[in-house]
Amino acid sequence: MNYKTIIALLVTLALFSCNKETTTPHTFTSSLWQYDTIIDSLLTQMTLEEKVNMLHGKHMFVSAGVERLGIADMRYADGPFGIREELEPNGWSPLGWENDKATFFPTGSALAATWSPELAYAYGTGMAREARLRGKDVILGPAINIQRIPTGGRTYEYLSEDPHLSAKLAVEYTKGVQDNGAAACLKHFALNNQENNRGTVNVIVGERAMREIYLPPFKAAVQEADAFSVMSAYNKVNGWWCAENDRLLNQILRNEWGFGGFVVSDWNGTHSTIASVKHGLNVEMPDSKFLGAALLDSVKAGAVSEEIIDKRVREILRVRMAIKPIPAEKANQVITSQAESQQIAYDVASKSIVLLKNEGILPIDLSNKPTIAVIGENAVREMGNGGIGAGVKTLYEITPLEGLKNRIGSRAQIIYAQGYVPVELDYARIFGNKPQEEIDREEKIKAIQNKKLNKEAIDVAAKADLVLFIGGNNRAVETEANDREHIFLPSGQDDLIKQLSVVNENIITVLVSGAPNDLNVVQPLSKALLQSWFNGTEGGNALADILLGNISPSGRLPFTLPVKLEDSPAYALGNYPQGVKSSDIFVDLVDKKETETTANADEAGNDPNTAYYSEELLVGYRWFDTKNKPVMYAFGHGLSYTSFAYSDCFTTKEKYDSNENIALSFKLSNTGSVAAEEVVQVYVHRINPEKEWPFKELKAFTRVELDSGESKTVDLQIPVQNLRYWNEETRSWADDLCEIELHIGASSADIRLKHKVLLQ
Repeated sequence: MNYKTIIALLVTLALFSCNKETTTPHTFTSSLWQYDTIIDSLLTQMTLEEKVNMLHGKHMFVSAGVERLGIADMRYADGPFGIREELEPNGWSPLGWENDKATFFPTGSALAATWSPELAYAYGTGMAREARLRGKDVILGPAINIQRIPTGGRTYEYLSEDPHLSAKLAVEYTKGVQDNGAAACLKHFALNNQENNRGTVNVIVGERAMREIYLPPFKAAVQEADAFSVMSAYNKVNGWWCAENDRLLNQILRNEWGFGGFVVSDWNGTHSTIASVKHGLNVEMPDSKFLGAALLDSVKAGAVSEEIIDKRVREILRVRMAIKPIPAEKANQVITSQAESQQIAYDVASKSIVLLKNEGILPIDLSNKPTIAVIGENAVREMGNGGIGAGVKTLYEITPLEGLKNRIGSRAQIIYAQGYVPVELDYARIFGNKPQEEIDREEKIKAIQNKKLNKEAIDVAAKADLVLFIGGNNRAVETEANDREHIFLPSGQDDLIKQLSVVNENIITVLVSGAPNDLNVVQPLSKALLQSWFNGTEGGNALADILLGNISPSGRLPFTLPVKLEDSPAYALGNYPQGVKSSDIFVDLVDKKETETTANADEAGNDPNTAYYSEELLVGYRWFDTKNKPVMYAFGHGLSYTSFAYSDCFTTKEKYDSNENIALSFKLSNTGSVAAEEVVQVYVHRINPEKEWPFKELKAFTRVELDSGESKTVDLQIPVQNLRYWNEETRSWADDLCEIELHIGASSADIRLKHKVLLQ
């Protein structure tokens, strides 16, 4: 990082930490305000002790109401891709019920790969209905942080590297939840973009980058979907813990955006009493270390006014009024996973699978009853659980091998071989507590096992007409509390596929991963290559339908697949990783250990507790486009079993004022032989702007379904106000009016049409 960048970030830190209110007024009014008259009456009847009792955890996933006034407890459902099983009230041990088996919905990056706000709404609907069957009020999701680094442990859980795509999906997910009786809880607010040292790291970010890249999904979900609750992140932002960050929680979220609901801490993510309650935190979870007796004492001592307490309680009560409690005798009467939700899970999975490459080998031809070698442990591995943090006890989960057998039946001979030893969750190894000699011994054993499994797989492949290699990561590789050290395929998969290619050149590779992998070995050795995600309860059936051509693939990448990890911005600039990894704040909570407040610097003196976001706006494809760096597969990429033609592009005007919408139309034609859906993407490239910008930015997209030979006119609108930048001097949104070029195409790298308009 150069000297000027450091100075700029320090100036930003000084500005961010001040208590000056933003001058930007909000135009949004939350529906939650309608309950304030009722709440006025309730507050007069509540004792100070009852009010404070609402501001912290009662049980692990419950915060208190006031029984004598008919105010029910608030019950939280851990998400965001399935309703977590029931746990003992004050611990993490399962109760062992049968009725709490839920639907495992495809994870965040899979949902984002659909590029479908409609499916995001359906997803929220399914989540809410299952939560309500269990008597839950608040779903801890959607998880909408930007995927800043390819190695992020929760990349699979988050939506996208792009704020516009993430925002559109976050809005509809939130609407789907809240239209069906539960409250959504947007997480993690804000800039929780890494897992390593997330409980200690201080994110240093310029306010323009924060406003244009990292906050848009949260802002959109608040102002367009009226999100009822927000979870504060573990980390600091510009010097302040997110759970006591006045700039984030009061000035931006409430005063500027108009948020009317409550903020809950991430579990064990509260660090103070007075600063937390004054700066905008409503509920400390899961205990009462700071907002219990200590807060009551602070009020009695005059350090915190009862007016502040009333404000925080009011914000909780608004949501309690909007979300009707489920009586205990009506909850958990039927099994959580229901057919409607299972269908939603299938729909999302089937439209999420991305066909990265196809040399004519797909769809699979079964006419001659081929022998198909299915190789890879991920072919049989269930992904609902397996990592630290979020998981789902599923009613069922169709694995890829099961899906293939379901759909193929007797039309082919399927032979399975495991192929490699999978990575399994190992806390001691993740957090550096395992002796090196023990690690070396384990690796020797794995090498022997892998050699045996490799040979079995090669023998099977040599006898087959076709090899389906189903590899990628698993939930132990991609997990909360731990970022990956690299993006190479684990368990020696690259070496295995090299050996397979020697005996059989007809290889179709399916990557069951939630985040990017290095494809330099597997890509040239595969005649077809697919990204299949942690794809939920119906994932195996959806994958089989794509492979067999029952459905044409229509998923599109929600992130960039780099040629190599070191090309991605945070790595290229040396901003990540920052240093030695410490124990994790959530893991320490589960293990009932005191969390370390800092992580130690490494031998080179790198500070693991500071993350400089000096790439600023150049996140994901913005970096690769602007720096003209090649990628393996571009953001938005995805092939089909048909072909599409773009033509006849026009706008209603050639000049647009700053308060207008750019109205764009063009003709899209299915020029192939099968019905399919195309994901149309529109990027904006600015010509001679006054400010610095990425080369282009996604500003509109839609799915279009076309029969073979069919054409449709596609109409899209881009509000000019959505092209504004954050002026750090005036601390407000401003226009950079210039000529722009609209890039219309099938990915950020596959632009089919261009059209210029002038902003004035």
